[in-house]
Amino acid sequence: MIDFSNQTVLITGAGQGIGFAIARALAKAGGKILLNDFDAALTNKAVETIKQEGGTCTACSGDASDVGFIQQLVDVAVNTFGSLDIAIANAGITVFGDIFTTTPEAFQKIVNLNLQGSFFLAQAAAIQMKKQGAGGSVLFMSSVVGHQAHPGLPVYSMTKAGLEMLAKQLVIDFSPLGITVNAIAPGATLTERTLDDPTYIPIWSRITPMGRPATVEDIANAALFLVSPASRHITGQSLIVDGGWTSISPPPVEG
Repeated sequence: MIDFSNQTVLITGAGQGIGFAIARALAKAGGKILLNDFDAALTNKAVETIKQEGGTCTACSGDASDVGFIQQLVDVAVNTFGSLDIAIANAGITVFGDIFTTTPEAFQKIVNLNLQGSFFLAQAAAIQMKKQGAGGSVLFMSSVVGHQAHPGLPVYSMTKAGLEMLAKQLVIDFSPLGITVNAIAPGATLTERTLDDPTYIPIWSRITPMGRPATVEDIANAALFLVSPASRHITGQSLIVDGGWTSISPPPVEG
């Protein structure tokens, strides 16, 4: 296991699912975690779980699309733990609907969280890392639908592809500071949300070459690698974790 002792990690949207799994794994590896989620109850529950497991974790619930709150997150991390070394923009929202029915309000809600929140978290984190002078790591959460078209997700897919381009673009500004910036693109993953659908496991097990959807731990393992010293010469990249689905891309239909 990679040692994250003395590393402060800020992660948004981590009350459950993939974000929580990443926070939990980083805490187990010695990281000091500032855990954010919009839902205060989920935030507090996640933090208490990590603490009970012996991890160091502090809660900061709020809207990760709000630029003022994003700066507050950075300030709390630094004031609590003394530095900010890793920032993971995990918060995001999925809203289904085709281009004919998408409203301006739905469009803006998705863009504000998925793109604006990620962009300004990267900005605020990098400014702090620049002050510290010790480098750092920024990680975005993309999706396989940023690579392959998927029914009902025109806006979501656009934002995820945008995050991967943002990771490439920020290499220009971040590399001289010793800051890596990458993205993970998960495929079908077993989370609280997807497990509510009884057809999810059988469908995605059938159409995923590796024979099953990802677990949240599969995604967390990739995240830990990309924010660790083991990947210090990897930047501007997007790592797809999908059991091979994007190689053949069959649609998720029943049958």
